[in-house]
Amino acid sequence: MFSEIRKILISALLLPIIIIVKNPCVASERIRMATTTSTDNSGLLEVILPPFEKVFGVKVDVIAVGTGKAIELGESGNVDVILVHAPQAEKRFIAQGYGINRREVMHNDFIILGPASDPAQTKGVKSAPKTFKRIAQTSSMFISRGDDSGTHKKEREIWKKAGIIPQGRWYLEAGQGMGTVLQMADEKLAYTLSDRGTYLAYRSKIIGLVIISEGDAMLYNPYGVIAINPAKHPHVNYVKAMALIGWLTSPECQHMIVQFKKGGEILFHPDAVPLR
Repeated sequence: MFSEIRKILISALLLPIIIIVKNPCVASERIRMATTTSTDNSGLLEVILPPFEKVFGVKVDVIAVGTGKAIELGESGNVDVILVHAPQAEKRFIAQGYGINRREVMHNDFIILGPASDPAQTKGVKSAPKTFKRIAQTSSMFISRGDDSGTHKKEREIWKKAGIIPQGRWYLEAGQGMGTVLQMADEKLAYTLSDRGTYLAYRSKIIGLVIISEGDAMLYNPYGVIAINPAKHPHVNYVKAMALIGWLTSPECQHMIVQFKKGGEILFHPDAVPLR
């Protein structure tokens, strides 16, 4: 498998970059990747990064934060690459010259979770804004990420669509990652918005929560990887960042993504290459 990775990376990137493997066994370099807590919490990175590190002799230091913070780290040049899920923020990031060569990697969707008793009586309502409106109208407790993450950005988009500014004792901003928020919502029997991947990874730990609403088109959740622009920050390791992008979008890695499951369910669906 590893012998094929080198060939695929160059053709996949479609860029005039020469990939040099100094030592396929020892990590002689390090690159920093800022990514979302949802991606990290799922356990996916523990599966797909080691093969890249072994072949290229590069250690990937993962900084798991909300998408907003990941983008800030990219803007300041404190990382070499970002893997995030907020398309509009990503477009601004690139338009402002901080990032280049964005590639689609994978997607899943957001789901609205809540206690099985469903005090807001929202179960079965497919529309995310209508579901949020019922939660607000009944003052049912809602736990928000409150951290400017991709999930938080999507939550704010839904509230705006519902015509509601959430506030009051029923609305709690946690300022925490997705895994922590799921556990908080479970303990307090509250509603929350989650990406499906993290929910599936934590499902055995949050027995008090069930899926209340899913399937709305606005709950689509794509993940993109972006290299930090070396013209903006000359010190970044652009070559190895592009090598990582090539790996994440290669057929081998895309197969690993679709094969990564929890409880028999796929957490992320690959987008970079068509898989049979």
